[in-house]
Amino acid sequence: MVQHKHSPSTTTAPTASAAPAAGRRPRLDPRFWRGLGLHLLIPLFLAAGMALAYLGAFGHPAPHHLPVAVVGTTAEAEVFAQTLNDRAPDALDVRTVADEGAARGLVADREVVAAYEATADDATLFVSSAASDTTASVVQKVFLPVAYQQQLPLQVEDVVPSGEGDPTGQGLFFLLVALSVGGYASAAAISAVVAPARTRLAARLGIAVVTAAVVAAIGTVVVGPVYGIVDHALGQLWLLSWLYVSTIVVIGVGLHPLLRHWTTPVLTMLFVMLNFTSSGGVFAAGLVPPFFAALSSFWNGAAWLHATQTVVYFAGQGIGRDVLVLALWLVAGLLVAGLVHLGSVRRTRLADELAPVTEEDEVVAA
Repeated sequence: MVQHKHSPSTTTAPTASAAPAAGRRPRLDPRFWRGLGLHLLIPLFLAAGMALAYLGAFGHPAPHHLPVAVVGTTAEAEVFAQTLNDRAPDALDVRTVADEGAARGLVADREVVAAYEATADDATLFVSSAASDTTASVVQKVFLPVAYQQQLPLQVEDVVPSGEGDPTGQGLFFLLVALSVGGYASAAAISAVVAPARTRLAARLGIAVVTAAVVAAIGTVVVGPVYGIVDHALGQLWLLSWLYVSTIVVIGVGLHPLLRHWTTPVLTMLFVMLNFTSSGGVFAAGLVPPFFAALSSFWNGAAWLHATQTVVYFAGQGIGRDVLVLALWLVAGLLVAGLVHLGSVRRTRLADELAPVTEEDEVVAA
C-alpha cells in the first residue's frame, strides 16, 4: 500500500512590511490643514473683530467732554461752572445759561445733555431720555454728589422722555440692528442667486433697492403696529430705513464679484462692528473712546439713529445733515458697485482674449 506524504505548505506568513501597522493612523494631507485654516479664517476674524469693537467701545464707558449747562449768570454761578470744569476737564464742558427756560431749551434741542439748577431749597437736573437714556443716567451720577455737597435734594426732570412703548429709549437702536442684519443677509442671498455674468448691473441694483424697501417695511411694521414702540411718523421712519438698508444691500451686491465669500465678513465689519458701536444706541458719542466718537460724526448708522430720533421724539428739528450723510453713503455704494462691475467686465474680456482657440471655435468662426 502506497503511502502519500504531504509536503509542508508553501504559503508564507505575511511580512512585517505587508501587514498594516497596529495602531498607526494615516497621515493627513497638508492640504487638509490648509483648507481647514482657510475656512476658519472668517469665523476667527469675526470673533476677534466683534471682541475688539464691542469691548473697545463699551467696556469702559466714561464721559468725554459732555456738554452740560449750569443755570445762573451771577459771579457765583460762573465760579461754580468753572469749578466743575476744573474738577474734570476732560469729562465735562460746562456753560452757563440765564434761566430755567433756556436750560430746558438747550436740552430739548440736544445742544447739551443736561442742565443743573440749584436754588435755596433744592436742585434740579434737566435731562432727555429720548436723546440717550444711558447718558441721562451718567449725568445723574455726576451731579448727585454735587447736590449732596450743597446739601440740596436733587430732582431729575426728563424734558423729552421716550415714548410709553419704549421705556428704555433703545427701541430705535434695536430696529437699527434688525435693519442692518436684514440688509447684509439680503445682499448675500441676492449675490448667491443673481450671477453678475448673466445679469446686468442695473438689474442687480434694482433688485437690491426693492429688497431694501421690503426689509425697511418689515422693520417699520414690527416697531409700529406689532409692538407699538413707535406710534407716529411711520412713513418718515420707513423712508429713512429704506435709504439706510439700500446702502448696505447695494454695497454687498456690488462687492460680491470682487470679495466673494469675504463679502459678508466685510459687511459685518462695516455695519455691525463699527456701526453699532458708533451709532449712539447703547452709549452716546460722549461716553465712548475717541475713535468710535469720531466715527459717529459720519457713519451711516449714527446718521440714521439721529434722524429717526428727531422725527419720532424731536419733531421740528432738522434732519438735513443726517439725510445728506445717508445719501452720500448710498452714492458711495453705487460708485463701488460700478467700479467693481467695470473691473469684472475687463477681467472677463481679457480672459476671453487670452483663451486658446480650438478647432471647434475655428469652424464656428468660418
